[in-house]
Amino acid sequence: MVSNTGTWMQRVAQDWLVLDLTHNSGTALGIATGLQFLPLLLFSLWGGAIADRYSKRRILMITQAAMGGLALILGILALTGAVEIWQVYALAFALGLVSVVDNPTRQTFAVEMVGRADMPNAIALNSAIFNLARIMGPAVAGLVISAVGTPLAFIVNAASYGAVLIGLGLMRPSELNPVEPTSRAKGQVREGLAFVRARPGLWMPMVLIFFVATFGMNFQVTTALMSRQVFHTGAGAFGIASATFAAGALAGALLAARRRRPAAGLLVLTAVVFGVLEMFTSLMPEFWSFLLLLVPTGLTLLTFSTAANSATQLGTTPEMRGRVMGLYLLVFLGGTPLGAPLVGWVAQQFGPRMSLLAGGAISVVAAVVVAGMLVHSRRVRLRDYLRPRALAKLMA
Repeated sequence: MVSNTGTWMQRVAQDWLVLDLTHNSGTALGIATGLQFLPLLLFSLWGGAIADRYSKRRILMITQAAMGGLALILGILALTGAVEIWQVYALAFALGLVSVVDNPTRQTFAVEMVGRADMPNAIALNSAIFNLARIMGPAVAGLVISAVGTPLAFIVNAASYGAVLIGLGLMRPSELNPVEPTSRAKGQVREGLAFVRARPGLWMPMVLIFFVATFGMNFQVTTALMSRQVFHTGAGAFGIASATFAAGALAGALLAARRRRPAAGLLVLTAVVFGVLEMFTSLMPEFWSFLLLLVPTGLTLLTFSTAANSATQLGTTPEMRGRVMGLYLLVFLGGTPLGAPLVGWVAQQFGPRMSLLAGGAISVVAAVVVAGMLVHSRRVRLRDYLRPRALAKLMA
């Protein structure tokens, strides 16, 4: 909780720092966000393989310490006034490299902490904690930036990783549910791809996740641009907008914790509702009405993302979970290097409202297409099941 709050403080501060350094360039903001997620696009599958091979607790202690060090470097650069935009880009890319291994390890480690039976609830509650930090982090960051500037936000985030390292160190290994590490061998990444390709219930939702995450979930970029360029507010109002969106996401996470196993229909429905709400959000004439719609938008988005995460982890086997989650994170986060700069460019050329409108429209279209694919797939499976030879085997 402490570390996530610091992380969201840094994300808000980094966005504001980029805008200050580039004189409100939406393209530069998109590039900074894209560089942070570019390593996920390139190396996520290998990160998942590493998560399957080694002790997840030990991996997390290394990656969390590295992330804290990168935050400290950016804080010192900003504090001394020596920071330049290329340094922000480089540190964002370095943070993305560490996240390649950290993200799938963190996602699969939740299962080792609670066991498979409680996994959907653990995933949802983890999302609730994450989004509670999203409420506190941006709000605090907006106040800190307004009062003393961005450097302190980076320094506080660096210190917050100490809480994670202490928590990991105090865990009792005997009470965990570790999965037997997979021995290193050739073709493990290809094996993970083949595993997903053979299961329509995994790869079809991933197609939907890719389009929604790449084009619809760029609120880190669009909220900053809407606050600054459309409604002409300061850092404090930007923090309030981010916190309002996170408040809706928190409600979605708590509701998601009540479900045991989400159905594919829930993914499609929430993607459609999210896309429609995002389009309406882009049309709001006043800042207060923009804030109002951010709440249900965040709720449906978190319901969608939590259901997608749960369905993916429940649809795999323990020995393949790291690689499958590496692919999941590739489609969930790896599209950001494509989507974030594109969204920033659209906002700069046609205005932030158009970037939100386009993202929502793409999410709706993707949901409708995937819904058609799922219906067709089920019809094919039903037809194969009803063939005389299959019926004869069943009766025998």
